[in-house]
Amino acid sequence: MSKVLIMPCLDIKEGRVVKGVRFIDLIDAGDPVECASVYCQHGADELAFLDITATIEKRKTTLNVVEQVAKVTTVPFTVGGGIGSVSDAEAVLAAGADRVSISSAAFRKPALIEEAAKLFGSQRVVAAIDVDRNPALPSGYEVYIDGGNTATGKDAIEWARELEDRGAGFILPTSKTCDGAKNGYDIPLIQGLKAAVKVPVVASGGAGKMEHFLEAARDGRADILLAASVFHFGEIKIGDLKRYLASNGVNVIL
Repeated sequence: MSKVLIMPCLDIKEGRVVKGVRFIDLIDAGDPVECASVYCQHGADELAFLDITATIEKRKTTLNVVEQVAKVTTVPFTVGGGIGSVSDAEAVLAAGADRVSISSAAFRKPALIEEAAKLFGSQRVVAAIDVDRNPALPSGYEVYIDGGNTATGKDAIEWARELEDRGAGFILPTSKTCDGAKNGYDIPLIQGLKAAVKVPVVASGGAGKMEHFLEAARDGRADILLAASVFHFGEIKIGDLKRYLASNGVNVIL
């Protein structure tokens, strides 16, 4: 069995790490450089950096902050937010990111995923999907864009398949229903995506205790476990989480 990876996520607004509940009510969670350094020292396997207001503010990713974080990051580093073209992706990778995460721009221009995959390789392209529940759609899940503000009417599982076909190397879904609520990941969503695509799937949105990570790894079969607030506010230590997962049969990097 492949190792399950732990990925702290830095949601960035105005150069600071922030965290909210269901994409709103943001509070400050620290300096991104300090957070990144600590997470790498404490055993993070991956790191995510999402400039969460770049798209709705119609601007590009804050490259100076990416560069500062990249200097202290010793694990694979994924950056998203405000990436609307291949040249944007190239600039983010040049600033020190290992991968780019593309969401709204990919929905508006699906060929962007193909172009990025051809130029940089699929392993450097993450397709992010903000998702909310909609029982009217075949999978019960709808794609949202613009930082989770705009409903698209598109079925999330169908969209994930298309993104994989176009060359995305990872699928990163975030459940609006679960995000920041600390009631657990959206396991049916993760299961649906794992059944639909062959590329790694990142569990994102809702972790509140160690059991939630275990559910996502064991029941959801997620490849990467992403979380934010439980790490930012010291509620769960990465080393403790890994030992807990290992003791429950999950293959992690200790």
